[in-house]
Parts: sequence; structure tokens; C-alpha cells
Amino acid sequence: MRLSSLLTIFLTFAAAAVISLVAANFSVRLIEETSEISVRDALDDKGMTWAEVEANGLKVSMSGTAPTEAVRFSALSTAGGVVDAARVIDEMSVAAQEAIAPPKFSVEILRNDSGLSVIGLIPAATDRDYVVSRFNSLSGSTGVTDLLETADYPAPDGWDRALDFALSAMSKLPRAKVSVEAKRVAITAITDSAVAKARLEQDLRRTAPSDIRLILDIAAPRPVITPFTTRFQITEDGARFDACSADTDAAANRILAAAVGAGAVNPRCTVGLGVPSPRWADAVTASINALTELGAGAITIADADITLVASEDTSQADFDTVIGELESALPDVFALQAKLPQAQDLNAGPQEFTATLNPEGQVQLRGRVSDEALRELSTSYAKARFGSTKVYTATRVVEGLPADWTTRVLAGIEALGMLSNGALRVAPETLDLSGNTGNPDASTKISALLAGKLGEGAEFNVDVTYLEKLDPVLGLPTPDECVAEITAIATKGKIVFEPGSATIDASALGTMDDIAQIIKECGELPLEIQGYTDSQGREEMNLALSQSRAESVLNELRARRVLTGSFKAVGYGEDNPIADNKTADGREANRRIEFRLIQPEVVDDPDQTTLESPAEDSDTPATESTGESPTE
Repeated sequence: MRLSSLLTIFLTFAAAAVISLVAANFSVRLIEETSEISVRDALDDKGMTWAEVEANGLKVSMSGTAPTEAVRFSALSTAGGVVDAARVIDEMSVAAQEAIAPPKFSVEILRNDSGLSVIGLIPAATDRDYVVSRFNSLSGSTGVTDLLETADYPAPDGWDRALDFALSAMSKLPRAKVSVEAKRVAITAITDSAVAKARLEQDLRRTAPSDIRLILDIAAPRPVITPFTTRFQITEDGARFDACSADTDAAANRILAAAVGAGAVNPRCTVGLGVPSPRWADAVTASINALTELGAGAITIADADITLVASEDTSQADFDTVIGELESALPDVFALQAKLPQAQDLNAGPQEFTATLNPEGQVQLRGRVSDEALRELSTSYAKARFGSTKVYTATRVVEGLPADWTTRVLAGIEALGMLSNGALRVAPETLDLSGNTGNPDASTKISALLAGKLGEGAEFNVDVTYLEKLDPVLGLPTPDECVAEITAIATKGKIVFEPGSATIDASALGTMDDIAQIIKECGELPLEIQGYTDSQGREEMNLALSQSRAESVLNELRARRVLTGSFKAVGYGEDNPIADNKTADGREANRRIEFRLIQPEVVDDPDQTTLESPAEDSDTPATESTGESPTE
């Protein structure tokens, strides 16, 4: 073969190889660009613009910093959906994450007749065993359903105070739900009456720490009124309710409007359960309007029985007209008994029984009784009601008294027991009761009692005055007043300790009794018992001694059954001296115990109660002389 032919063949193959290499290189570059652009477009569509894409042959490298691990994985999945996942090279990093925020600590406590349950998340630093033991002491035999979880994070500010207050409050809440968060306690509860509701709300607000937001939702069910009673009078002194009952707010508004029309000033009506007819308001308003037309008298409605007693000055014609119209206006279920009293013979001797109750609780029984048995029964009943040493009897047995005299006397004594002080008069035709009370609903309860005991058609008059100063709810002393009372006791007899120890001297136990009694009357108070010493001795020893003495006072109060859940005992050693430690009198003054209300940063608070007066000039125990300063 010729050389030229071989060269031609060689050149042909060489040209083909060059063309193949050029074509292959072009194909690779096309694949790289296509893969890189496709992956980048897919990432951009999903908002992952932080990712950098670079193709190198068949491999696709991804770099950049992903916000989270989940976003990094999403970027890989997106790239793997465009090109073969085996071709994707992960060179991405993940941004450093901030520390995980602590969880929200909260506790839900539910207590009812079936037991107590608690659920929530508490910090690991909270003493769970102590919390559960407190709940066990409340639940008794019913037990506690414990669903608490813990998390190892620091307790937020205000958490411990909120939880301590909730634990203390649960003792007053037999039926309630309590939600606890840091610096927040929400209480939803139900009480037996409006008075109990007011007392509970006041007690909780007084004992709540100042930095805790307290949310109260306390309900008082409508009282059950038996019998359902309304009594209205028009006399020379004006118009008034002795008792007023309604089944709905709308009915109460109608009844009060009728009373105002008759001349009553600021009347009130109790909305309760037990109405005998849905047309109760119709009957009451019709009866009040009839009495208004007569001009004077009294109307008593007990369930479906209505008794109207007109004034003696009412003419027979007017009486007949008004009563006839009232009988036609009353709903069918109600029965009316109307009376027009006749003028009594003023020359006849008084047939009456009287009882008086003075503000000190002393009772005097005078007047007439029907027989010896009633004299003994009324005396025994009064002693059981008011105290065996507080009843004086000066009654006499006479004949000719009404057959229901015994019932009237005993009902009157029972009604008198609902007052703080007052007077009872029982006569053949009527029963009169007057006095003062601290219960705003006393008049209603007394009228209902007399209407039920004396029977249909009985005439009685109730003139009861409500005084706020006698109200056990409004009359509770304020925390400042309680501290003032403790101060007054401390000026008469001071608490002393045995020298050099935290043991309260026997001579001061009477003072502790008096202080404990005041605190019991005041209810739970946020108090700090502060212990102080003089400057003699080492500072560390003085601090420990003052702490022990403050705790000793706290333990003495606990021994007297004082609720101390809101108390703290703190020793301050030789800090805050109130006198010069260079003199014996000054050191004596500085060795002291003070009671202070726990309040939010009160500045220059002068209300200190000094309870300690040293029995000797120094608390230093007898020791051999060593040349060292004696330790208090």
C-alpha cells in the first residue's frame, strides 16, 4: 500500500477523534450548565436563595449556610428532584441555633367533693414532694391525682410566691379551680352565699402577695328562700320592706318600682329560688298597689298566702273596695286574707311577753307566759341560744292567753337571736321585733321565719336596722389595724428569751397567747417575723441567733393553731440598730423581734412591732472569762 494512502487513512481517523473530543466536551458543558441552572431555578422557586450551586461534570455541588437543619434537608431534596440524587454533593452548613427557650411553667388545680387533681409543668427546682404532700393534707381520704411533670429550667421570677399562695388558698377553696403561673394566680370557685363570697374575696385579696396578679371569679348561687316571703309596710315613718323576695331580676325590678311608687326609699329585694308561681311578681305588685291605695298598713306574702292588715283609721267602705279589687287582680293560686283591726281598749291590762338583747349579749325575759312549762321552756331555749350565764328571767304565769302563745314566744326568741341587739314584744294580736344587725339579709330571714312559724294571717312587725360596723365581713380589721393591735399588746407584756438561747421565756407565753388570738381574728396575713440582736459577739453568731429566735416565735404561733402559711421568719443579726450599742439600754432595745407586713418595697415604714424585751441586761450566757467579747 502506498504511503499516501496510509496517511489519508490516519488523517481521517485523527480528524474523527478531534471532532469526537470537541463534541464530547460540548455535551459535558451543556449538561453542567443545564443541571446548574435547573437546580438553581428550583431552589429559587422555594425561596432558598442562600444556596450556591456549582456543576462539575456530572456532579452538582451545593454550598451556603442553611437557617436550620430542616431547611438544609429540604434543599437537598429539591436538588435531588431535578437531578439524580447521587450526583448532588452536600457542602452546605447550618447556622448556629440560639439556646432553646424555657417552657412556660403552669399548674392547674381542681378540687371538689370527689377529690383533688393537679396537672401541669413545674421547674425541677420546685419541691414536688412538698407540693404533693400539701395537696394530700387537703384531700384527706379522697387522695390526689398527681399529673405533674418537671423540666430542668430555672424557675421564672414570681413562680415560687405564686405557687405558695395557691397552696395556702386551697385550704379555703373546697370547690374551685386554681390556675398558677409566674406572678399570676386565677381562681374560679363557688360559695354557699353572697356573704361567704364577699368574705372569701376579701380574705384572698388581703393575703395575696403584692407582686402577684390575682384574678377572682367567685360565684354565689341564688339562695333557696323557704317560704318565699315578701313583707311591705306603710306607716307614719314611711314605706319600707321588711322582706322582699323575687325569682328573677325582672320580677325584682317590677316589685321595687311598685315599692318606690308607694314611697319607699332605696328598697332592695333578694333574688332567690323557691317561687310558688311564675306570676309571683304580679301578686306582689298588686298587693303593694292595694296597700298604697289604703294609705297605711302591712302586707305579708308567704308562698301563696297573702295577709293584708289595714290601719285602724281605714274606713270600711274604702277597705271593702280595695280588697275587692285586689282579689280580682290576684292570680288564681294566691289566697288573700284581709283584716281591718278595731280600736283596742286602752284601759285593759297589757297581755304581752317581752325580751331584750343588749350589745353585750345579755338577755332579759319579762312579761306573761301561759303556764310553768312555757316559762321553763322559754328560759332553756334562750340559754341555749344566747348562753346559760347571759339570760335573766322575770316572767309570770297568767291565764287567758291565746292558744298559740307558746309558738309566738318561742318564734320571737328565735328571731331575736338573729340580731346583734334588739327587743321583742309578743301581744295577742301582733308580734313586734326591732333591733340592729350586721347581716343585710337578716330582715328577710326573720320575716320568712315568722311567716312560717306563726301561720297564715298572723300579724307581725319587723323593724331591723343594718349597721355596717356590725357586719362580720366589713368589720374585719385591715392588716395595718392588726399590726396596731399586736403593738398594743406588746406594750403591756413583751416577749423575752432565755439568755443566750432561742427559747422563749415562760413569762412571755401569755403575750404569745394574746398575739395569736389577734392574728386568728385577722385571718391570714403576709407577715415577716424579724429577729435582731445587739452588736456584742461575732456577727455570724448574732445572725444565727436572730434567725433561731424569729423561728422560735413562728413555732410558738403554729403551736397555737395560727395559720402561718403566709409568714416568714428572718434573722437580721445586728443590722438596723434602733439604739446605741455602746450602752446597756441601747443593747437591750436592739435585742428585739419585729412583725412587719410583707409589702412591695415600702420606704421608711414606721409600723414596727417590738415584741422582745430582754429579761437580763445581756443575752450572754455565763462563761469563764477568756478575754473574748461575749457572744449574744
